[in-house]
Amino acid sequence: MNDFEDRLKKAIQRGEKRSSARTEALRAQTLSEEECRELHSKLRLQLSDYIEKCVSTLPNHFPGFQTETIFGERGWGAACYRDDLDLTGGKRRSLYSRLEMTIRPYSSVHVLELTAKGAIRNKETFNRNYFEKLGEADIDAFTNYIDVWVIEYAEIYSGSKG
Repeated sequence: MNDFEDRLKKAIQRGEKRSSARTEALRAQTLSEEECRELHSKLRLQLSDYIEKCVSTLPNHFPGFQTETIFGERGWGAACYRDDLDLTGGKRRSLYSRLEMTIRPYSSVHVLELTAKGAIRNKETFNRNYFEKLGEADIDAFTNYIDVWVIEYAEIYSGSKG
């Protein structure tokens, strides 16, 4: 029952945030370009740190993965990857796995965008995007997607062995 209470409280908080987001959205329409850039930068820093924290936990559960920080034209975030060698059937084959998650760079459309790409053993497993208008961006929604996508990748990866 405690879990239900927590989820109920979070739902109420999201509703309240949505209400204040509408007010904020009206204000955001009048944000200057510089204010939009600053808001995007602030949110990007917060989320890219969270992405790095979450993605960097995968090597703890799947030895052999290496992590890297991503920044620049592709966005800001992190990736983890591994390259395995498959020698079954007398053939030598490289099996590449990678999870990459970034916050896309600022653009004139004034959105905050999260992207994730996952490949397991040379096969793309998913390609996800989530975005919100800068003035309405809900940091909790973004962190939830980050959590869900990292967990989804781990589940798919662990089920693909063998």
